[in-house]
Amino acid sequence: MNKKTEEQALSSDATEVRAQKLEILREKIGDVYPAHFHRTITNAELAEKYADLPDDTMTEDVVTVAGRVYSMRNSGMFVDLRDASGKIQIFSHKDTTPEDVREMWSLVDLADIVGVTGVVRRTKRGELTINAQELTMLTKALKPMPEKYHGLADIETRYRQRYLDIMSNDDSKLRFIQRSKILSGVRRFLEGEGFVEVETPMLQSIYGGASADPFKTHHNALDMDMYLRIAPELYLKRILVSGLTDKVFEVNRNFRNEGVSTRHNPEFTMMECYWAYADYEDMMGIVERMFETLAMTLHDSTTVKFGETELNFKGPFKRVPMPDAVKEATGIDFLAIETDEEAREATEAAGFEIESDWTWGECLAFIFEEKVEASLIQPSHVTHFPKDISPFAKEVPGEPRLVERFETYVNGWELGNAFSELNDPVEQRRRMVEQLEQAHARGEMEKRLDDDFLNAMDHGMPPAGGLGIGIDRLIMLLTDGPSIRDVILFPARRHKD
Repeated sequence: MNKKTEEQALSSDATEVRAQKLEILREKIGDVYPAHFHRTITNAELAEKYADLPDDTMTEDVVTVAGRVYSMRNSGMFVDLRDASGKIQIFSHKDTTPEDVREMWSLVDLADIVGVTGVVRRTKRGELTINAQELTMLTKALKPMPEKYHGLADIETRYRQRYLDIMSNDDSKLRFIQRSKILSGVRRFLEGEGFVEVETPMLQSIYGGASADPFKTHHNALDMDMYLRIAPELYLKRILVSGLTDKVFEVNRNFRNEGVSTRHNPEFTMMECYWAYADYEDMMGIVERMFETLAMTLHDSTTVKFGETELNFKGPFKRVPMPDAVKEATGIDFLAIETDEEAREATEAAGFEIESDWTWGECLAFIFEEKVEASLIQPSHVTHFPKDISPFAKEVPGEPRLVERFETYVNGWELGNAFSELNDPVEQRRRMVEQLEQAHARGEMEKRLDDDFLNAMDHGMPPAGGLGIGIDRLIMLLTDGPSIRDVILFPARRHKD
């Protein structure tokens, strides 16, 4: 079948045209999806190697590149070919390209993946170009990619079909490259501080280390219910007990069977670390140095733009005790309030609806969340949390209702949570039993006491500082991602019928 006959035989439907071209290609060349192909250089390496090549210059160098076809102009004379590293222009003309190669281009569509061998030159207009001498079909795409200049306009499609989003949106591609740099940057930073990375179970028979609803499954061979972890804390503390290292960390996936929002995904990435013979003040330093280092790595500056806001990650960050922040915002002095009943009365008098059994600390934390949290735009540490909501932290000396805990806020979001870790095994058991009783009273009957963790604590855990950082939210801020779905490659979505 000659070229004219082939074109006449093709359907008017774009997808059907591709399928028909695939069959023609199979007849012409056989294998349209070959297993073996060797390129000699990437597009980025090519650009770097020939960066000083003058305009309107032809070399004698023959290279082989490969990538996806992003544009075709002048009936295929000019083609933009992209690999993961960048773009190169391909030129096919009767004066430089064999006729059979030029005929092959008529069977190539946008989004196809091809290999090209040819001579390197720079055009009069300064475009680095390869004069095509050979063309190898590597993958025939049976569906078109999104329109080049606008990409995927539909947000839902961007999240469901991330491969199309990245294919058509350079901003999305850059954001996920930056995500990789942030994750490796976190590891390099902690290793530079002397921390040792470990891995702890994601599948657990008893979930704990945070207050959240778990995902439940069943292990057939062991005939027992198990849970996806909601936090790695209790296992990392076992490691401190063991003496394996005084500084331990894990970059981990956690799973919480709760709501979905622009800042919440059912599975998410956290970093947790524990430092023996340190306290929550030391962990503040870790946060400040880490955030500053990551900002410099990505932006060569400690100032990062998020939307219209400039965030300055240069330490030290502002530090404010929670009771002081609430007093400044509302005039309510919780340190002057002695009983749970008085705390509830003060909270209701300020116009808030609360539960009838809330404690002093729960009232304080609630008002903080309602009146203060959103105002913490620049990086800030909120310290001195209520013990009622912090069962694993040590008390503040002289104020037994508060503990040595801080949360780091940026743009009104909580990014980090840290304690001077409780290591008194008797007090730890008392608080965990109390927490369990409260959970059972709320109907959470599957929640159980982690006796093995308490047994480990009985063997002695050194005093330590502990820290957890929400990596996804941090990436949002460092890459100007408005939603957590923008920084997770494949976010959770409701099933589409």
